[in-house]
Amino acid sequence: MRVGVVFPQTEIGADVGAVRAYAQRVEELGYRHVLAYDHVLGADPAVHTGWPGPYDLTTTFHEPFVLFGYLAGVTSLELVTGVIILPQRQTALVAKQAAEVDLLSGGRFRLGVGLGWNAVEYQALGEDFTNRGKRLDEMIVALRALWGGGWVEFHGDYYDVPECQMEPAPTEPVPFICGGHSPVALRRTAELCDGWIAAGAYSEEEAWMHLAELHDALDKAGRDKDGFTVYLSLNERPSVDLYRRFADAGVTDFVCAPWMFADIAPGTPDDKALAARLGPVHWFAEEIVAKV
Repeated sequence: MRVGVVFPQTEIGADVGAVRAYAQRVEELGYRHVLAYDHVLGADPAVHTGWPGPYDLTTTFHEPFVLFGYLAGVTSLELVTGVIILPQRQTALVAKQAAEVDLLSGGRFRLGVGLGWNAVEYQALGEDFTNRGKRLDEMIVALRALWGGGWVEFHGDYYDVPECQMEPAPTEPVPFICGGHSPVALRRTAELCDGWIAAGAYSEEEAWMHLAELHDALDKAGRDKDGFTVYLSLNERPSVDLYRRFADAGVTDFVCAPWMFADIAPGTPDDKALAARLGPVHWFAEEIVAKV
């Protein structure tokens, strides 16, 4: 049973000292990994009618590949994207970025991928929002080919990679961890990926339901759930017993955002965000991490 923590993307601000201090303290407290989620752009509700986003133009998001390139040099944590919105990015460039982070971290990188929901980002990045699911499936296959080393050629319905070679290639393929709990997302996970990551924090009831659905999808794909990585995030107040029951059912990694269980006022200024997040992180390390 491994426990990691979310990187506080929208709260920590742009102070590199706070970024470093958070990650290093997390490692000192015994957490196994740090997880960062991905948004390239925000949007203005006044311009984009019906904008559903939980963030706006002023919200801070550190770019995960660049962030992890930095954290690879200042911590020994496992680095997990939760998730990179893969179909809005260029296939060959993602292959290069992921391989580089994996190299710099000594194989500690886990590429969590998903579809995203922000059509504004897709438009700004020049990618089609409407067929992103089919393109995600094909991108996973193309990325694995590019990571294989040596000359590669790939021709799919959406992507063409002419005969080429990417160096340096990863020593071992970068693990793919797919997000989402829809039937299509679970089929993709079971057929194409090395693991599954929860799409947000679930209640205990939701978590058991989605875990059963995942195991069913693995059975249909002829995959063994033993050795299959599962990252789970719960919105229930944590306990050692709760985590152990899920671990016994096949959950390998728990992702926590301890401030979910602390009385933190919204809109905490950036200069107080580090302390506001590290307090609950300390509490969670003492109550859960040290005991599991």
